[in-house]
Order: sequence, then structure tokens, then C-alpha cells
Amino acid sequence: MLQAFRDYIKSAGLFNTTDRILLAVSGGVDSVVMVRLFKDAGLNFAIAHVNFGLRNKESDGDEAFVKTLGDQANVPVFIRHFDTKQYAASQKVSIQMAARDLRYAWFEEILTEHNYNYVATAHHLDDQAETFFINVLRGTGISGMHGILPRQGKIIRPLMFTTREKIMSFANVNKLKWREDRSNKSRKYLRNKLRLDVLSELYKINPLFSHKLNESIMHLRDVEAIYNNHIAGVTADLVQQKPEGVLISIDWIYEYEPHDTYLFELLKPFDFSYPVVKEIVRSLDTFSGKVFYSPTHRLLRDRENFIIQPLSDISAGAFPEETFEVQRIESHIEFPVCLCMHETDNISELPMGKATIACLDADKLQFPLKLRKWEKGDWFIPLGLKGKKKLSDFFINQKLSLADKEKTWLLLSGNDIVWVIGKRIDNRFRITPQTKNAYVVSCIDESGETETASCGCSLLFG
Repeated sequence: MLQAFRDYIKSAGLFNTTDRILLAVSGGVDSVVMVRLFKDAGLNFAIAHVNFGLRNKESDGDEAFVKTLGDQANVPVFIRHFDTKQYAASQKVSIQMAARDLRYAWFEEILTEHNYNYVATAHHLDDQAETFFINVLRGTGISGMHGILPRQGKIIRPLMFTTREKIMSFANVNKLKWREDRSNKSRKYLRNKLRLDVLSELYKINPLFSHKLNESIMHLRDVEAIYNNHIAGVTADLVQQKPEGVLISIDWIYEYEPHDTYLFELLKPFDFSYPVVKEIVRSLDTFSGKVFYSPTHRLLRDRENFIIQPLSDISAGAFPEETFEVQRIESHIEFPVCLCMHETDNISELPMGKATIACLDADKLQFPLKLRKWEKGDWFIPLGLKGKKKLSDFFINQKLSLADKEKTWLLLSGNDIVWVIGKRIDNRFRITPQTKNAYVVSCIDESGETETASCGCSLLFG
């Protein structure tokens, strides 16, 4: 067992023999055997134990046992108490997830403060089999079938060469003592039910079941590496980072079959679930305008692209019900859009025809002017036309994306739209030969310049 342990550490490249390793020890047989192997191999290690306070006196007994174990091994022991139930309630997560989050965050603290290189957990091949079937039962992609990795960042699993049976045999031969967690025999947990009712039957069919499954998992990891390399290339071709968000070309998606799988991989960094991705794919054959959500992002199905934006950015820049006043004497405002205003009677030198500058007949305006987001049913008379046009139709003609529409602000006189900011003024407020006083409003970009090729402020939010 000791030689197999040493060979595995070397072959898997888990760590160097000079590294300082923090062992996560519960007091169960797996972690006790791990401590003994590290001790017999002459490695530099310490012990970390978490008392989650979930089993009252039993939890305290585990803590006392681990302290004694550390004393016998003559290594440092770190102990931490957590109110796991309170944390789970406050974070709205399960007890199991709360315990995992708490202990790994604490392990990271110890690594940093005490200069340890890695955290070692006592997972073994039977744990890997259980995890594999849990993922299969819950539904998973290829990443859920690669099993428990021997090393993930600072987490290492030095017992992933052996089985629970061999660990028990080693413990009994060496007359080791350990703590039994009664919850390990409860079938209310899926992992226990798999271990007690399913995997035990598979071992009857093939005593080498866990080793054979491990061989298959190793092949799956190689396939996953090839798959991920391909997806990385597709991502580089299809995904673009733009000011309005992350864009994925819809036309390009048509070129890749199966659509669901490719799009799921492209959207994985944005937390979109597979059922939602299937709905997004169905929208490929519909009109633009549909919106889809993940816990962290929103996807807009536009004409040419899927536009993905963080929900935090959307909420931070949204003023759906707000109206802001613009006084006649104001020369500069920065919120909610950046505008510069002035009056002049020098009509002949006005910069006419620029989308970023509105030249208006001051005597036709009703002050204070108002700034607000566009709303359904809004209409105006675009410069150069005589009839009304719905703003929604104007946006279609301008080929604005949904993201651009959401960032569009209006300047109003009374209830009349004077300027679709950065796009077009209303024909009723244009400069004419009869105009005596002009009111000029300019977009300002981030550098303070007013002359830009498009809307200079990009409809900036303050």
C-alpha cells in the first residue's frame, strides 16, 4: 500500500516530496489511512479538521479524536468551528453545499497564512464511481463524466489509486482507529444509496469494477481534452466581446451541428442551462426580440447575433420609469446621458445634419425639457418626413439591436419627442428660414469631445 501510494504520487505528478501538504481529516477511516501513509512516507504535512456542529456530541468527539491523531503523528492540527445551518439558511443553499463552501474557503486561508502548497482530501476510486453515477443520474455533459480529478488547482487526491476495500484492509492490518459517521449508512442520501444498493451489486459482477470504471474515465478525460480544444477554436471564431455585450453570430451557429451542443458549450461560461439553450435554439427560426435568462446573464435574440449581458450591468444602467428635467439655462449635464446645450442666434454656422447634434428651434420648445427612456407606443415625425412614425418602426429601419434600443433616450418638449438622442430629431422642431433662436444639444463622449462619427456619448450612463 505504501509503495503504491508513493508510485501514484509520482506518476500522477501530484506534488514534490519537499512540498508542504495540508490534509483534510474528518476522522473517518479514509482520512486516517491518508494520515498514516503521509507519516510513513516521511512527507511534510499538517492536519485540518472542521467541526460543522451538525451532530452535537459526535462532532465534538470527532474533533477530539483528530487532535489526538495529530499529536500522535507529531504534526500541527488546525481546528475550525462553523455554524453550518445558519450559513446554509443565509446563503439559501443545502447543508452539504454550505459545508463544502465553508471548509474549502477555510483551507484556502490556511494555505495562504501558513505557506502550505496543497490541500489533500481522502477521495478514492469508490468515491469516483459514486460521483460518476450521481452525475449520470442527474444528467450531465462530457465534463460531468471525467470523474474526480487527481488534482484541481490546489486540491490533490493522493488516494485515487485505491479502493475502499483496500483502505479498510490496510487500516485493520495496522490496527488503526477511526470514527464512524452514522449518516454514512442512511439511504436518504443519494451517494449512500448508490454505495449500499448499486455499486455493491456491480462489485459482485466484477470485483475489479472500480478499476475498470477508472480506465474508462481516463479515456473520457482524453476525449474531453480533444473536445475542449475544438470548442476553444469554435469560441474564438464565433464569440466577440463588444461594448454592448458578448456577441455570438446566429448565421455561424447554423453552420455547426448539433446546434444544441455547440451553443450549450458557447454559453456555459454564462451559466445557461441545457433546457434554456434548447429554447434559444428553437428561437433560431423565429423573429428577433426574444429574451432568455440564466442566473447571472441575459441573452437577447437579435437579428444577426445573440447578445449576452451580465444582469448586474443591465440593472445598473436601467432607468425604466425615470424622467429627468433639462432646464433652459443648463449648459452641461452628465446624468443620465452626457449632453451639452447652448443657445445661439447665429443660425448660418450651425452644424446641421449630424446625428450627434440636435439643432432645434428654441422658440418652439417648452421648458423644462425632459429626458426619458423610450416606451411602447411612442411616435415622432422624423426629420425630412411629414407623417408620424412609431419609434419601434424607426428602430427597425435603423437596424438597432435590442441592446441599443434599451440604451436609447429621448429628449421631449412637453409630451412631444424632440430628439431620439444620437439618432434623429423631430421634423417639427427643425431649424427653418424663419428660425430666430436655435437651441443646440450635443452628445459628449467620455473624453469631453462633441464631434464624433456616431453618437459621441454612446448614450452614456452617468
